[in-house]
Amino acid sequence: MAGSLDGLVFSPIADQAPGQVGTRTRFTYHERDGRIWAEYAGGDVVQGHLVGTRAGDRLDFRYVQLKTDGATSSGHCVSTVVELPDLRLRLEETWAWESQEGSGTSVVEQLP
Repeated sequence: MAGSLDGLVFSPIADQAPGQVGTRTRFTYHERDGRIWAEYAGGDVVQGHLVGTRAGDRLDFRYVQLKTDGATSSGHCVSTVVELPDLRLRLEETWAWESQEGSGTSVVEQLP
């Protein structure tokens, strides 16, 4: 199992569709006793939160966010924690909106 996410900051390696999480978004993760949560902001996201669980290298969480245009949105994500050769962590994500249409995959990496 890869190391703890607690206190680590992650950023997407590529931009998603307009109005969503992008390379300017920063996620600050917390982890305790199999629970994970994070705050995130940046780019088109004014404020976002996620909360869920970790079992081994699998994260399962719900997220909700407020965008710069005042719209809110929410969804579900399952991620795999991968340790990179330089010992940073990567999250390989499969997500789906619950408040609107759409789903996809993304990758976020721990900032150096």
